[in-house]
Amino acid sequence: MKRNMTCIICPKGCLLMAEICDDAVSVTGNSCPKGREYAISECLHPMRTVTTVVRVVNRTDTMVSVKTARPVPKEKMVQVVAALRSMRVKAPVAVGDVLCENICGSAIVVTKTVL
Repeated sequence: MKRNMTCIICPKGCLLMAEICDDAVSVTGNSCPKGREYAISECLHPMRTVTTVVRVVNRTDTMVSVKTARPVPKEKMVQVVAALRSMRVKAPVAVGDVLCENICGSAIVVTKTVL
């Protein structure tokens, strides 16, 4: 199977071609080793940083933005969002506060201060 993609590791945005045969991936189009690593990872085990919002209970109509501290497997993104849908926090919260230690293998951190 062949797969075209654009590398997102740096602003150069190399156009990559990955050819997958069994569990081996050959990559062309990359101008650095990081592009090759990105393509292989994206083909065999794609990971994503999940960003969403959580309701702040002691503020009217207020949400706080959050994200996973590290990427999670792409197939677990829906589970992460579902787990956070019912989460509620109390202000004040600050950038970097950890709301939860482990959802699908990652901590959840605040990305906006709400006083």
